Amino acid sequence: MSRVRYAVIGHPVAHSLSPRIHAAFGQQTGIALEYTAIDAGCGRFDAVLAEFAAEGGRGANVTLPHKARAAAICQHLSERARRAGAVNTLVRTNTGWEGDNTDGAGLVRDLTERHGQDLRGRRALLIGAGGAAHGVAPALLDAGVEDLFIVNRTGSHVDALADALGEPGRVHPRYLSDVGTLGVFDLVINATSAARVGTPLDLPGGLFAPRGDAVDLSYGEAAIGFLSWARASGADRTIDGLGMLVEQAAESFLRWHGVHPDTDPVYAMLREQQDVLVTAD
Repeated sequence: MSRVRYAVIGHPVAHSLSPRIHAAFGQQTGIALEYTAIDAGCGRFDAVLAEFAAEGGRGANVTLPHKARAAAICQHLSERARRAGAVNTLVRTNTGWEGDNTDGAGLVRDLTERHGQDLRGRRALLIGAGGAAHGVAPALLDAGVEDLFIVNRTGSHVDALADALGEPGRVHPRYLSDVGTLGVFDLVINATSAARVGTPLDLPGGLFAPRGDAVDLSYGEAAIGFLSWARASGADRTIDGLGMLVEQAAESFLRWHGVHPDTDPVYAMLREQQDVLVTAD
């Protein structure tokens, strides 16, 4: 009999905390599961996923750089995956893979419930236009962000994201080089992999409104540079992506098992551990 398996698929992926998170969720809920990390280099995602399915894989998380490709291979997309144009959660069905995106829900839940943020009416800056930005942008709008400015080095990428969001009155695509001319923000979110690939963002100061906050979707070493810049630039609060990682994992767990785990003890466990200085999913 084929084993029922779950996994996170990405490149690189050995750093991922997802196996630890899902093991903790399984122990907490009494659900026996096997969850591993699978490395799939560029051009290898389809083959790796097919092999995973043949070996009994029933669900997978997808991380860099495969979120857009995961959306393309799905037979069905959830509404939030369709809006995002990216998939971080795959569910095996009788007709193939169903794709979902739990990133945005994870971010909003972490910000509003763990950190007490009220996103309604806020002027937000989203830096980046890749899979992570696609995943969180719709949820930020749904949570009540009044104006969402999206900046990226490549104009075509930010324009594509803005077009997909379809709210020209609230969504404002701009070049990263113009960020210093956009005024101040209540919330600045780094959704790039710049620290991971060794490319500094080189952001100007003066971007934060009074009591303006900074969020990095990465955590550990990958978040240090941006959050240090934010503190030096006057951010009121700086928040890394560890809580978002746990919350999006809980949303995936719910899709696969029908149970939403208690995230607080898992978040506390990871936060206390010294080896969380790795890049985020």
